[in-house]
Amino acid sequence: MKIVYLYSSLAVVGGVERILVDKMNYLVRECGEEVYIITSDQGMHRVPYQLDERVHFMDMNIRFHTQYQYDIVRRQWIRWRMNREYDTKLRKALAEIQPDIIVCMTAQHVRRLLRVKGHIPLVVESHVNFSHIDSRWHLLQNRMNNYWIGKAEAVVTLTEGDAKDWRRVSKHVHVIPNMVHLNESGKYSECVNKRAVFVGRLVEQKGLPELLKVWQLVHKKYPDWQLDIYGEGNMFNDQCSMFNVHIHPPVSNIFEKYMESSMLLLTSVYEPFGLVMPEAMSCGIPVVAFDSPHGPATIITDGEDGFLVKNRDCQVFADRVCQLIEDQELRQRMGRKAVQSSQRFTADKIMPQWKALFSSLTSKKPSPERKG
Repeated sequence: MKIVYLYSSLAVVGGVERILVDKMNYLVRECGEEVYIITSDQGMHRVPYQLDERVHFMDMNIRFHTQYQYDIVRRQWIRWRMNREYDTKLRKALAEIQPDIIVCMTAQHVRRLLRVKGHIPLVVESHVNFSHIDSRWHLLQNRMNNYWIGKAEAVVTLTEGDAKDWRRVSKHVHVIPNMVHLNESGKYSECVNKRAVFVGRLVEQKGLPELLKVWQLVHKKYPDWQLDIYGEGNMFNDQCSMFNVHIHPPVSNIFEKYMESSMLLLTSVYEPFGLVMPEAMSCGIPVVAFDSPHGPATIITDGEDGFLVKNRDCQVFADRVCQLIEDQELRQRMGRKAVQSSQRFTADKIMPQWKALFSSLTSKKPSPERKG
């Protein structure tokens, strides 16, 4: 089977990029599929994760982001020209590859893709909550994008909660959680270090003001506990050190940092999935998270492998953190359960679901004679 993935670029250290590379590697290594990745904006950027050499990489070198260096009037002309170039190059690439399946990782180009794909089944992956898109996009633009996404042969969401929303625009919604790169070292946290950890981009979505508010409440009772934050961004300042908060850049050995900690904190305003949760859980630490749409409740079983805090209540969140601080046996018991829970997201559990979806779509596809 020939599978084409479409994405803007594999250029940053991010969750979508990591998942996409892992899926493509699995398909060529474990399934023997012929996999292509076509990007529009890769340019000279290095792929941040190890991509199997058998995955065919094609970059159209459109560089859509460069349009924003022009004034708004000229930008319209530049965007039109870029879209024309995208259509031409994509149509040519698909004609050469003749794929059995196309998987689009973003909604940005679905409309143009529908015009050039012919009878090839299209799968659109949702990596942003539908409700979040609905609240941010201009109403007309939102309706137009939803209309075109609804014409894809399949829309894949990460959680049932998000799927419920997407079914408003598509009759072909499937739920397949992310496969997660888990700890395979055989070593786990003993949950004895006086450290909590937060991992993620330092942006508004991650609820960072509430994270600091929670930790200030915890610090009043347990000043000897520290919070280590790993991420990029500029939402924090030097005052964090007053509350035993330590800011670090992203690291490649994040599993080691999980195992040096006793719990993970997650304060996201919304979280389509939340890769850091099963990652940390596979290292043997419980998670305390706000019950934000829609990822945490899909991953955490409240009171067993972590705590879910409703209504974005910082005081209750801090109380749950303090409960874990005060009860080492509880931390360790939840940590052991977390390791077991994380195994739901291994490649061997998730990728057969993708294989089944691809097989069902190709069985319905017309079979035109291939060239050559």
